[in-house]
Amino acid sequence: MEPAGAPPGRVLGLDLGDARVGVAISDPDRRLAMPLGTVHVGQPPGELMAIAALVDEHDVALVVLGNPLSMSGEVGPSSRHAEAFADALRALVRVPIELQDERLSTVEAERSLREAGLTGRARRRIVDRSAATVILQAWLDAHGRYPP
Repeated sequence: MEPAGAPPGRVLGLDLGDARVGVAISDPDRRLAMPLGTVHVGQPPGELMAIAALVDEHDVALVVLGNPLSMSGEVGPSSRHAEAFADALRALVRVPIELQDERLSTVEAERSLREAGLTGRARRRIVDRSAATVILQAWLDAHGRYPP
């Protein structure tokens, strides 16, 4: 089911990294997540402005941000960083932002890319957007498509 009051439309998925933010987007019916690209992390608010531009450009109705909880489910420094990033992004966009548990998303993305035969350097270039796709697909699978 959709979260109460969630507007119809595409969903943008984000995976925060130290050097890049991986970006994925859903189809309009919210069935499938697809990699969109990466945004390079630099001096704030550069990456926030770039993501806000993607929200506008792709007519995004909701943003899902990976929340790197610890394996026990506890909030740690990385999770607090994700929460702060979400708060900063909320100040720039007029769409809801939800945090999605991303435990093992990068591991899953790395494994899929390795199985696809990508080497270390090629894999590193696309792992962030692949992890964003894993995070977004998990959210889509949990919340169903629009309309139900």
